[in-house]
Amino acid sequence: MAGYTHNKQDHQLRLRRVEGQVRGLQRMVEDDKYCIDILTQVSAATSALQSFALSLLEEHLNHCVAEATLKGGPEAQAKVKEASDAIARLVRS
Repeated sequence: MAGYTHNKQDHQLRLRRVEGQVRGLQRMVEDDKYCIDILTQVSAATSALQSFALSLLEEHLNHCVAEATLKGGPEAQAKVKEASDAIARLVRS
């Protein structure tokens, strides 16, 4: 079971909102809206995705990584490395 399963509906709702924001961006470009207004909406969509990513990461750490560290061994090391790599990707984006 994935660590986010108990919040799956909340996650899906958040992603649908982001999807709506992106569709709104498409309409803004189609309608030749002012660049700064579009950039403001890009910032909002980016922030929403980052918030979703952090929530998912927290659940991953609390469930998958914590469970693996209790078991110890190579699996624990692999999960910590995997989480560390994911954090590095988020920081770079």
